[in-house]
Amino acid sequence: MISRHWKSSVVVAVVRLRDRFLAGVKALALLLAASPMVSANADHDELLQLFSDWRAFESPPLLNGAPDYTSARFEERQDEFLKLRDRLQELKIADWPVPAQVDWHLVRAEMNGYDFNRRVLMPWARDPAFYKSIWMERSDVPAHEGPTHHAVVDVWTYEFPLTADERHRLIKELSVIPPLFAQAKQNLTGNARDLWVTGIRDIRNDAVGLEELRTLLGDAIDAEINAAITAAETAALDLVAWLEAQAPSKTGPSGIGKENYTWYQQNVHLVPMTWDDEVRLLKRELNRAWSSLKLEEQRNHDLPAMQAVSTPDEYDALASKAVDRIMGFLKDKDVVTITDYMKPALEAHKGAFVEEDKRNFFLITAHYDPAPLFTHFYHWFELARMDLEPHASPVRQGALLYNIFDSRNEGTATGVEEMFMHAGLYDDSPRSRELVWIMLAQRAARGLGSLYAQANEMTMEEAGGVHMEGTPRGWMKMEKELVIFEQHLYLRQPGYGTSYVTGKYLLEQTLADYAKQTEQRGEDFQLRDFFDRLNAIDSIPISLARWEMTGLGSMTGVGPPTGLGPD
Repeated sequence: MISRHWKSSVVVAVVRLRDRFLAGVKALALLLAASPMVSANADHDELLQLFSDWRAFESPPLLNGAPDYTSARFEERQDEFLKLRDRLQELKIADWPVPAQVDWHLVRAEMNGYDFNRRVLMPWARDPAFYKSIWMERSDVPAHEGPTHHAVVDVWTYEFPLTADERHRLIKELSVIPPLFAQAKQNLTGNARDLWVTGIRDIRNDAVGLEELRTLLGDAIDAEINAAITAAETAALDLVAWLEAQAPSKTGPSGIGKENYTWYQQNVHLVPMTWDDEVRLLKRELNRAWSSLKLEEQRNHDLPAMQAVSTPDEYDALASKAVDRIMGFLKDKDVVTITDYMKPALEAHKGAFVEEDKRNFFLITAHYDPAPLFTHFYHWFELARMDLEPHASPVRQGALLYNIFDSRNEGTATGVEEMFMHAGLYDDSPRSRELVWIMLAQRAARGLGSLYAQANEMTMEEAGGVHMEGTPRGWMKMEKELVIFEQHLYLRQPGYGTSYVTGKYLLEQTLADYAKQTEQRGEDFQLRDFFDRLNAIDSIPISLARWEMTGLGSMTGVGPPTGLGPD
């Protein structure tokens, strides 16, 4: 996640390319499905059937036309969930190939996520933002960040003017909002003050998004669509009024506590760290980023200061140059195999010039040099690959549930910012290296604040203070909306705020292990081979990717990652 103010509001170019290549993709998927790596044996086939049954169960039944998140529904379905989990535990996976075992762990992680949500996180009861329904933009990771309900309206998936079928789909999706928001007033019984108060903004923004939808429809809007939008707007504003009326009575903490946080990280997101481990790591990375920045500044003392662009034409030229620089670097330095969809995916997210007084943290950096931020847009390469070259295993196609992908996608995007710098991307632009360290400091500071908020040692506002004070040059103090947006997300989704740095750390460990094994075999290390293998494994937790790439699971030996075996 970069910023909701940054992302394009139209369908990205790679999504359009998907339709063109769909037939070829399906043929490739069918071919790969026959691979012994994927279809290892009858037991693995049984896992794939279980995965299908599990995903069907995870999508809730309807109540008055909307997904049912009532407490009664969870109680009624608990026996069915336990039977699915028993089926998973009964599978004997020790002799399976590692990729097949990885699939098993992914299914287990998702089931653990469901169980944790039911017992602890309970977003449908504690978190008003869970009911946010209008999404104008595609996320830069496989699914929307944070807990979301099962019937969101992804406006970015529509092309305007609408076809007859798309018009019917839009009306059907909008019709879910009124009964869902009515249900929300029954389900939201939690006492998490920060989640409650800040979540009101998300529901209010649904009303704003619905007005934007009207604009997109333009003259093509008809009475039926207009009525559906009006009903959804009325429901959103009614829910906002109800939430505001309830807000003064909400006085409780919003974090889940250290013990729950550690369990969640280790058993759902498969990050082999504790809350205390993450605090130590983020403090270390924050200190390293600040000290490295000051050393860079000393090194560059005699160089001219960077100047931010001041016109739209200057920004467009700088952004285009940054795209060309990155793509040329990846090819010339043999960093990763270049595909036809990579440059279009990056070009679709170059952004546009923003006046100085309206720039948030990331836009400030981009108006000096967009390349450091654009390396984080490795995200869009990964989404294009998922669209056009889906993994052979159904378990890894599309997004893992509950943001389980965060250490992989956010960690890799953050990791390559520094890796590409060290590999020479800014040899001709030393001042750009300063931006890399500033962005790392910001990510470490905001993650550290989120840890204290999850432990209920700080309020969300106090965590935002850590976030702002830890960011160099005061750049997080320029536009406060980003602080609220990010800290709210990280309070809603435990571990997401730290995943940028913990995932980067795990990626660096994986690279080191892979390189050592290559050297021990007497082979030359090729960075392209590392990233190509990582990409082929797809958007799964780094701990599992490391196991599949190196055979190393725990920190000290061979086998499944620590804590990931059957109960």
